[in-house]
Amino acid sequence: MKAIVLEKIGGPDNLQVKDAPTPEPAAGEARVKLACSALNRRDYWLTVGRYPGTKLPCIAGSDGVGKVDAVGAGVDENLLGKPALLYPARAWGDDEAAFGPDFRVLGMPDQGTFAECICVPAADVYTPPSHLSEEQAAAVPLAGLTAWRAVVTQGGLARGTAAGKKVLVTGVGGGVATFAVQWAARLGAEVWVTSGDPGKIERARAIGAVGGVSYKEADFHKTLKKKTGGFDVIIDSAAGASMNAVLDTLKPAGRYVFFGATAGNAAAGLEMIKLFFRHVRIQGTTMGSNREFAAMLDFVNAEKIEPVIDRVLPFDDAVAAHKLLENFSQTGK
Repeated sequence: MKAIVLEKIGGPDNLQVKDAPTPEPAAGEARVKLACSALNRRDYWLTVGRYPGTKLPCIAGSDGVGKVDAVGAGVDENLLGKPALLYPARAWGDDEAAFGPDFRVLGMPDQGTFAECICVPAADVYTPPSHLSEEQAAAVPLAGLTAWRAVVTQGGLARGTAAGKKVLVTGVGGGVATFAVQWAARLGAEVWVTSGDPGKIERARAIGAVGGVSYKEADFHKTLKKKTGGFDVIIDSAAGASMNAVLDTLKPAGRYVFFGATAGNAAAGLEMIKLFFRHVRIQGTTMGSNREFAAMLDFVNAEKIEPVIDRVLPFDDAVAAHKLLENFSQTGK
């Protein structure tokens, strides 16, 4: 089979389309002939050596959709030929509160979806939402699941109780952020966003946001607070120097949920007295369980949600595709 292989660190230029052995499904596994995969920032970090525990060579990729073309012992043969959307990780474990010691994201150290075929546990194969194209379905798994856990599990938003809640999604250009806007808005919350690009704010409006503010604006947090009265939930992936400003927009008992720290640590430290007097919750989150993945797909089906896709490229353009992630220029996947 053809695969996109990374053999050394140094950036996307080191990715190569090469021949690799076609995997055979072990007992309990299904092999999926992949039609589409989607990029995540993790895939770019791997190429530049900024992902912990990187082992080379590797075939990355966490998102994939296709059809089952072989099954291992103990797997129902009725699965053959069926459309397949993959859970983007392995071995979450039994505790819904956090993943277990064997958890890993699909694609390094296990073979990922940047290949023509992949073998996965049959329990990690799901039916793609019927209203989505293969490209759209491939865009959902990792980013959608990360956003679902952030908004629903950690943010505490749910249908019937989200109405009247105000949510801020920062840095709205990325894939996870665009899903977070859609999840929160469809659940009934009032969603606001930040971005340094006015065009991205407008595109966020098209998928459910009420409004937004440029984080390049001086005292942008004060503008947000004046416009909204403050937020019940913040979904953030940047942290960094503006973290205290963002935290200052939370209402009492508000939740700050973060799934990344692309801007690094809060340089000035946290304003602890202000935070504990306001009963603020700071909650880290990563990925999500199989149960959450199934719940998210049910929601996508019920609401007929379509992911935001910036562009689709052919398999052989792997280097160019990864380079598009270097400057955060994309909107969505």
